[in-house]
Amino acid sequence: MYKVIGLAKEIESPENPGALENRVALIPEDVKKLVDYGCEVFVEYGAGEGVGFSDEEYLTAGASLQSNKELYQDKDLVIKFKGPAMQSIPLMKPGCTLFCMAHFSSFPERAKLLEKHKINVVAMEYVVQSPEKLPKELVLGLMAADNCVEIDLRRAGVDMDEFHVIGYNERMSGVIRRLMNHTPASLTLHPVDVSIAELGELTYNSIIVFDSGFLKDDHSLVDNLKETGARLYDVQPFVEDHGREALKYYRHVNPAPEFGKRKIEALHETGRAGARYGLKLLSETSPKRKAASEVTATVLGYGNVGMGAIHECYDAGVRSIRVLGKAQTKKGVIEAYLENADLIINGAEQPPHLRGVNYLVTREHAKSLLENGTVVIDLVGGSATNRSAVENVIECTYLTDPYFEEDGVLFSALWGWPMMGFMRETAIKYSGQIAEILLGEDQFIRGLDYLAPGVKKALVCGKFD
Repeated sequence: MYKVIGLAKEIESPENPGALENRVALIPEDVKKLVDYGCEVFVEYGAGEGVGFSDEEYLTAGASLQSNKELYQDKDLVIKFKGPAMQSIPLMKPGCTLFCMAHFSSFPERAKLLEKHKINVVAMEYVVQSPEKLPKELVLGLMAADNCVEIDLRRAGVDMDEFHVIGYNERMSGVIRRLMNHTPASLTLHPVDVSIAELGELTYNSIIVFDSGFLKDDHSLVDNLKETGARLYDVQPFVEDHGREALKYYRHVNPAPEFGKRKIEALHETGRAGARYGLKLLSETSPKRKAASEVTATVLGYGNVGMGAIHECYDAGVRSIRVLGKAQTKKGVIEAYLENADLIINGAEQPPHLRGVNYLVTREHAKSLLENGTVVIDLVGGSATNRSAVENVIECTYLTDPYFEEDGVLFSALWGWPMMGFMRETAIKYSGQIAEILLGEDQFIRGLDYLAPGVKKALVCGKFD
């Protein structure tokens, strides 16, 4: 087992220029859990001060304090939030394990140095659920969406249907994800007080999806929608009448895959922070000077990060949020969603073989299509060796210089989006997740010889004795 553990402070490193990343990987409450388990924990001086946790709190939790140089020496396990500074690597003894956000693909030189010094590296970003676990409300949304399109699927598919989703919560996020999986012609999210005029021209191929439970007692919108030519689908009756059997059926026909989503993540908060900053740029920096209620937003992707951006746009008051999947991001199609968008948010994660090859938002789009003052937020980011789907973004931006302008378009691809307004909240969230990996069912504290399947996938360097 890992008996001697070091908790490192975030200092200047390849992905943290200016040392503006101030979060800590473990808060005092979770350090105490390790101490109570029988571990000797050393904390670098000032490790938690950036998010409001004092050295005294770590001492009270049972830890000892050390300098930066001392912290990396003679430890079985070093825990750090972001990857280490290059000068810290030779301080670690061969065979030591480093647990951090490693980002090997983005920083290959650091990866080589860690391997040279025989440091075992478990990358936090690759630790996953095993097996996958989906929240109940999300599953209900998925099943309600399938029920909504069942007739169309049997007939000719939904590629001609345009969906208008009214209202957002976890259940409706499941609705959005599943509807997009069926590759409709389009999907737009609207607030619960949307007007008929804002929905635009409605036809038989327009499907309005809402949750009457979410609308509470205001049914005036539904009554007005009945007068249009659109088809209406209410999620609430399906959940009330068939929710229990739908959940049982889903679990039966969709046995949990061996591996699920990341277990150490703040992806939803990442999306929220990116969208929040994009709206701030639009209102304060862009010549458009638009408030959220005036903004037309286009979000590429509808995974955890994309849904976070959708959530933030919705809460901020954006009245038209267009969600794009594979069908809408094809060349010759995506242009219609980009040309009149005020805010474009990329949450589309491409497979490695397409990175640096396929761009969804191109330089030509920026030059010839996007309006002056349009804001492009890239939630995926990367580096020159690991490009995102936004061609203008070659390297991630940092808090020292969070955005840049090209051809009148404002681009931001911040490394560490939650630092924009979610630092303490995400530090606490990450800490709880890390402690659970160490001491919970995965029992990572037992060492590399006993890695649970979801943690074993994250061993990106080693195993060195």
